[in-house]
Amino acid sequence: MPSTLPGEPDTLAPEQALDGAVEHASMLFDRRRTTPGAARSFVAETLTQWGRTERLDDIRLCTSELATNAVLHGAPAGGQVLVRVELHATVLRIEVHDSGNGTPTKQEPRSTTDDGRGLLLVSTVADHWGVEKRQGPGKCVWAAFHHGAVPTC
Repeated sequence: MPSTLPGEPDTLAPEQALDGAVEHASMLFDRRRTTPGAARSFVAETLTQWGRTERLDDIRLCTSELATNAVLHGAPAGGQVLVRVELHATVLRIEVHDSGNGTPTKQEPRSTTDDGRGLLLVSTVADHWGVEKRQGPGKCVWAAFHHGAVPTC
């Protein structure tokens, strides 16, 4: 369940700034129907290797939704989608980058449609989410999840 309060902006406070990731991993995927599933598996395998599987179902759901949006609305035909996982002291961040134009927005879906719920789900499940411009074309859509402190050796 998200820790954000109603009306709280979907950004991280300065004290939660994402400098100095403890761990990070990235994978580039071709724009295909199978990309969301492959991205979901990549993130789950990465987090399992790091021993950070708390909230794994929420993280997998958000990864799938962000990757699906990148494939359907972001990456052009023949394009690619980059998925990045960053583990920080108390925040895990999932990023999905694509080279498409436009800024995704959370929409209220009509009851008669089967689509349009991706960012609504992400905003409900993740603690924070947002969209950032990238150098060059495209954007980065991200979701962040609070977790217990990363153990130090």
